[in-house]
Amino acid sequence: MISVIVPAHNEKENLEKLIPKLSGLAEGYDVEVLVCLSKDTTDNSEKINGFKILKYLSCTKKGRAVQMNNGAASAKGETLVFLHADVKPPNGFFKDIEQTIANGYDAGFFSYKFDKENFFLRLNSFFTSKDGIFTGGGDQCLFIKKAIFDELDGFDEKHVLMEDFEFFRRMKARKVPYSIVKNDLVVSSRKYNNNSYLRVNLTNFLLVFLFKCGYAPEKLKRLHNRLLRLPYQNSTQEV
Repeated sequence: MISVIVPAHNEKENLEKLIPKLSGLAEGYDVEVLVCLSKDTTDNSEKINGFKILKYLSCTKKGRAVQMNNGAASAKGETLVFLHADVKPPNGFFKDIEQTIANGYDAGFFSYKFDKENFFLRLNSFFTSKDGIFTGGGDQCLFIKKAIFDELDGFDEKHVLMEDFEFFRRMKARKVPYSIVKNDLVVSSRKYNNNSYLRVNLTNFLLVFLFKCGYAPEKLKRLHNRLLRLPYQNSTQEV
């Protein structure tokens, strides 16, 4: 079984699109979907149906790392897939995951493109198919064997930002074999609607640099919120 874990905070509109999409892609595969709702969710996301095995989990503590760990703890699948609510998986999604694991990798990520046509956004997307400084970000949709995830003790819940990069750092330190699947997810460009391309990218470079220098998680989050105008205060996606 494959367990798809979706952390969500007032993402009803995106879940109404994502869950039917996953249902169509999962035809012929053994898949469950676990939507992990944040402590402060208020939009009745849990009323959305449309998937054969669909569970809603309510978290008692704040943080996307908490949500994803709760989902992993409840998952029945041998492979865990961490997918943002506003990311659209491509055709062949589950086939690619199964094939990557069958090829001897313990984990993987997907390349992605944005939902908006723009030269600079296409440039950003190009680098997601390469192994580099931004590999491991949540928009790339980490999938990993549950046994390996458990061995690594899951996401570090003190990381209220960059929890995905912190986990990837430990993956690399443990030499977990991974692959980047070159089959583009479609990622929301909503952050760029209220901030310039340059501002978003300079902020991201700064945050990654400070993270690698050991900057405190709470300080990183405050800096991120100061530097970028957020059009989606109620979203889980922050970087």
